[in-house]
Amino acid sequence: MHVARRLAALLLCALAAHAPVRAATGPAADDLAAIVARQQPLIEQAATKQTPEELEDLRPRFQKLVHDYEALLARHPGFAAAHASYGLLLANPVVGERKQAAVQFLAANRLDPDIPLVKNQLGNFLAEEGKPLEALHYYLEAVALSPREPLYHHQIGTLLVEARDTFLTSGQWTRQKLDDAMLDAFAEAAELAPDRFDYAYRHAMAYYDLAEPEWPAALELWRELQEHVETAADRQLLQLHEANVLGKLGQTAQARALLRKVTEPVLAVQKQKLLAELAPPAAPATVPVDAAP
Repeated sequence: MHVARRLAALLLCALAAHAPVRAATGPAADDLAAIVARQQPLIEQAATKQTPEELEDLRPRFQKLVHDYEALLARHPGFAAAHASYGLLLANPVVGERKQAAVQFLAANRLDPDIPLVKNQLGNFLAEEGKPLEALHYYLEAVALSPREPLYHHQIGTLLVEARDTFLTSGQWTRQKLDDAMLDAFAEAAELAPDRFDYAYRHAMAYYDLAEPEWPAALELWRELQEHVETAADRQLLQLHEANVLGKLGQTAQARALLRKVTEPVLAVQKQKLLAELAPPAAPATVPVDAAP
């Protein structure tokens, strides 16, 4: 599922949990539900658009939602779920008001500190602003509030990889501690969402990010993933990774044999690069004795 669609689904769960309780009146919750009912399909539709022109066609409908949120919050400024939902709309690329979205998420967080989606969105904003240490704080709070939501674990793993240098120079992390936390986060996301191939694939890729790679564990995981793919192209992609890890383990003959199964044209460049890496080093040239000075 596309990230925007996933966030929309999480928003509906948040509203189901919080809106009836946090709304000042029943009509406020009803009004918000009506807006969200229009917002979710619009976000999903925007995620499928390929060109700016296609997105431009949706802009009036997004602006109508913006107007409706402003009116709702003017009537009910203390409605945390409405601030959260409005923030999600403002953060959409069609609207493109990231900083205003953060303002709404901060307002929602002040009013109700127990909405995990809001914590996640604040983490996203801080990560994009180059503040990974602060972002991690919010991601961890999201996980504490919703430990079985795989997206939040995945976010932590991604942040620890992409901002590794910042974490290490902060003095609060060692490389071993960071690698362990990163690998655990990706593993948890994959375990919680067994139907998400992208989470499982990122978990396997995480072994390449380790300072001290655990190649036997990586090999087992790449082999296991092959049992859950349906297309030849996906299977051969995983076999490329398996062959790569076999090479890291010094099992070059097995790696070359496995690469003979990789026949998809789209993988040809990667295959040839790996074959070159697996090739035995060329023997040094010898100078004939009678040619020596």
